[in-house]
Amino acid sequence: MTTQATEETTVIDLDNPELYINRELSLIKFNERVLAQAMDERHPLLQRLLFLCIFSSNTDEFFEIRVAELKRQIEFGQAKILPDGMIPEQALEAISEQYHPLVERQYEILNDIILPALREEGIRFLRREEWTEQQEEWINNFFNESVMPVMSPVGLDPSHPFPRLVNKTLNFIVELDGKDAFGRETGLAILPAPRSLPRVVRLPDEICDNDGDNLVFLSSIIHAHAGDLFPGMTIDGCYQFRLTRNADLEIDETEEDLANALRSELLSRRYGDAVRLEVANNCPDELVEELLKRFNLSEDDLYRVDGPVNLARLMQTLSLVKRPDLQYDVFTPGLSKALKLSAKNNIFDEIRKSDRLLHHPFESFTPVVNLLMAAAKDPNVIAIKQTLYRTGEDSDIVNALCEAARNGKEVTAVIELRARFDEEDNINLASRLQESGALVTYGVVGHKTHAKMMLILRRENQQLKRYAHLGTGNYHAGTAKLYTDYGYLTANDEITYDTHRIFQQLTGMGKIQKTQKLMHAPFTLHKGLIDLINKEAAHAKEGLPAKIIIKCNGLTEPKIIKALYKASQAGVSIDLIIRSMCSLRPGIPGVSENIRVRSIVGRFLEHTRIFYFENNGSPKLFGASADWMERNLINRVETCFPIEPSKLKKRMIEELNLYLQDNCQSWELQTDDTYVLNQPEEGEEAISAQSSLLERLALRA
Repeated sequence: MTTQATEETTVIDLDNPELYINRELSLIKFNERVLAQAMDERHPLLQRLLFLCIFSSNTDEFFEIRVAELKRQIEFGQAKILPDGMIPEQALEAISEQYHPLVERQYEILNDIILPALREEGIRFLRREEWTEQQEEWINNFFNESVMPVMSPVGLDPSHPFPRLVNKTLNFIVELDGKDAFGRETGLAILPAPRSLPRVVRLPDEICDNDGDNLVFLSSIIHAHAGDLFPGMTIDGCYQFRLTRNADLEIDETEEDLANALRSELLSRRYGDAVRLEVANNCPDELVEELLKRFNLSEDDLYRVDGPVNLARLMQTLSLVKRPDLQYDVFTPGLSKALKLSAKNNIFDEIRKSDRLLHHPFESFTPVVNLLMAAAKDPNVIAIKQTLYRTGEDSDIVNALCEAARNGKEVTAVIELRARFDEEDNINLASRLQESGALVTYGVVGHKTHAKMMLILRRENQQLKRYAHLGTGNYHAGTAKLYTDYGYLTANDEITYDTHRIFQQLTGMGKIQKTQKLMHAPFTLHKGLIDLINKEAAHAKEGLPAKIIIKCNGLTEPKIIKALYKASQAGVSIDLIIRSMCSLRPGIPGVSENIRVRSIVGRFLEHTRIFYFENNGSPKLFGASADWMERNLINRVETCFPIEPSKLKKRMIEELNLYLQDNCQSWELQTDDTYVLNQPEEGEEAISAQSSLLERLALRA
């Protein structure tokens, strides 16, 4: 490590690449931790299968976005050198080295652990050699009636070139022998499986000799009947494969109509440049070479798999089998009595009395929906402003906004059309709101609107009173049951006024709006966080109490990391709870020996963003929509809000400390960028933060 010696001290170069972890490789480590959950017998069996599927889905997105971007940089000679110093070619090589063993491990877990365990529980994925005569007859009818009519085999010849395959779809390459009706003898065909068909089919109980659930992979059905699609010809081989393409959209934001520009680009996502090829492991080498050549891919981009090429589609299993004993117990989220609406209980009165803090999914998302529904009906409410990033297809939030607009309220919705993989839903959402009479804007050119804000203006005693909801997560009732997030309901005049000014800035034009309580990106948040970190460092140098606790999803922003390194050098105790990507390297002598990094992976996806600063015994605590990444702090519209009421602050700190005490689902980042699972020592109490919060906030309620 390079150092510069002076007469008084040794200065460590904080720009040294050895101090930083590559963000893509760090994200692979997170996916590895997700995969490890499939092995954890503390999870119910079907939940372990779900983790296997989530790993597959995460991997798809990793290649569609991360790997695709690295390949794009190489193609156009626009390499972005990150603080770790790795060039794109090196990153791709490291990705290949790390991901191939992980994918192999994924299929070992499926074939050797999960499927046998499911079979013991009466959930069987039947191979073709296991089909009884009665089952074969049913499958044959299913193929003829539901599969074959929607399949379009393509024999390869000069008039039938290789088809343009859609991103992530199931396909087969078929070896043929013989001549067809036109005398053609091509030898190869491509068989795309229709996306409309389920990848797992449940056999009727009456044709099964055993109790339980009997399932068949669609790929097995197509394999068994491939010959029916090529009558009179011999099938010498039929092998499944799947192509992953670049799915990142490039939108010209100077277009007059962003929605139309985005709508036209959505189709291109299906046919972006190829980035990965998955092929059945029994596919002959010459066919694999043909596919690689066809898609301009190398051996590093090839993944041979021992099973279905898209394990994410196995999520269907959870809806096909009714085995609650193999899943987590259903729970009812907690809901305080004060927020339970009744004829005698007005939600505006309750929020005006005191600020409310909601910790999802342990506490219900219902009060947020109820607040908006009450506002839609309340004759005293004159305006509602809302940001929408991801909301879901059938959203009570959107229904309430539409009702409010139809009831004559001034409804303004700031919709982020470019929320990745939700673009089409958000375009439809925008149209629906506009049809109801709402004013819809698409945020700011060049900056995604990721802030989570709701503002309600109500006429009270001949004056306007503002109410706000600020959150760390999206206005999505579905993810509110699966992601951990905080929601903050307040009528605080300063906070609600700040919220109003940020909305004005989003929908109008003008100079930076000064705020009293809120920090917001891309203007004040980045500098504000660095100032708070530096203040802790100054306190430590003076011998005053100095401590930082940060909980967020990613930490990659270089200036923030440098500030944390300097704070550690000054003696600040720093605990970082970073779910996925972390480019900071802890435990380096003279740099980060006072920094500890942990990741929590469990039943719920950790999504809260909480920032704690000791502040010489008068702690400052914030919730935020932003992670500590370049995109959030520099290229997005984000909000960061203070938690000031002493009761709420005390509660949030206690909950934050639970995550630091977790010794069941927490992984410690080591200096060499590996993670080690924490486990209770002999005689030590086992603590799971998620289980404890579920007990405190939901089950007891």
